[in-house]
Amino acid sequence: MLSFFYKNRSQILSLTLEHLWLVGVAIAIAVIVGVPLGIFVSRNAWLRKPVLGGANVLQTIPSLALFGFLLPAPWLGERADRLAIVALVLYALLPIVRNTYTGIIGIDAAIKEAALGMGMTNNELLVHVELPLGAPFIVAGIRIATVTAVGVATIAAAIGAGGLGELIFRGVAMVNNRLILAGAIPAALLALAADLLLGAIENRLRVPK
Repeated sequence: MLSFFYKNRSQILSLTLEHLWLVGVAIAIAVIVGVPLGIFVSRNAWLRKPVLGGANVLQTIPSLALFGFLLPAPWLGERADRLAIVALVLYALLPIVRNTYTGIIGIDAAIKEAALGMGMTNNELLVHVELPLGAPFIVAGIRIATVTAVGVATIAAAIGAGGLGELIFRGVAMVNNRLILAGAIPAALLALAADLLLGAIENRLRVPK
């Protein structure tokens, strides 16, 4: 097995970087969209059910089915990587939006009242109080979204988006366990690395009790 990895190291490395690119771009977009959306939902309680409910519905759709739904879209269907990134963004939104909302709503009302009493505006309250105190929850959401995206991205190879799933699907078709493991092991290591790194950041952000 080790000799197989060594002989095919360039291809495995190339597909690993491709996998990282798909996940990285998707998570970056999901954070840019999801965190502000979570903040907006925390400011408008009537949006909680439709926004979180809609994101929850997206999570229940199987990944291959979601790829199938997105495939006819003119701009997305032209390139598999675009389609894969959009699908990964949709899957990543729920934990990011939900945790951002929870992190902000969960802050003690007395802390918010004290900050406002000191003359802070709503924007200053958000930047100096709510986001710092809610940061551990937000990072926890990003952590869940990233680990999920690493796994779902392997299935994106089924539509030609590349990544480590390409080795897994090729191995299944050829009944070659070494090919399957060549894709599965790096994908598992990426998920573990993301979980450990973001978990460490989350712990650092938590206020000591």
